Amino acid sequence: MADHIVKVLNELIETSKNGEKGFAKAAEDTKTAELKVLFENRSRDCASGAGELQAIVRQLGGDPATGGTVAGAMHRGWTELKSTVTGRSDAAILEECERGEDHAKEKYADALKEDLTPDVRAVVERQYQGVLRNHDQIRDLRNRFKAQE
Repeated sequence: MADHIVKVLNELIETSKNGEKGFAKAAEDTKTAELKVLFENRSRDCASGAGELQAIVRQLGGDPATGGTVAGAMHRGWTELKSTVTGRSDAAILEECERGEDHAKEKYADALKEDLTPDVRAVVERQYQGVLRNHDQIRDLRNRFKAQE
């Protein structure tokens, strides 16, 4: 069972690392102070969440993931290419962040369908609730910035 939990948590660690890198890139790209602070905070939150999961993997005797996924790197690369062609408006940055949060929501929901110990499930559920809050905040900001375009 521990091996299975380590695998599930390592997928979430990779997802969190993707979020950390994606939000850091968004913070670099935005010209709006409010969004820069938000993206920097979200990047730190993702790093913290990954760290918490890495500690659990170590406690279970596993080798924690340390980076994001190839898909996450490709997504950031696609956003880079898209931004050079279309310009990098805050609404576009928020759309990409929301897409990343959609992916995180899916990964956490999938993890919660797995057979996890109660203590691990509690951590994953708490982090999932944070992902949901982040997603909704990003979505609402995207709607606000799109309306201003």
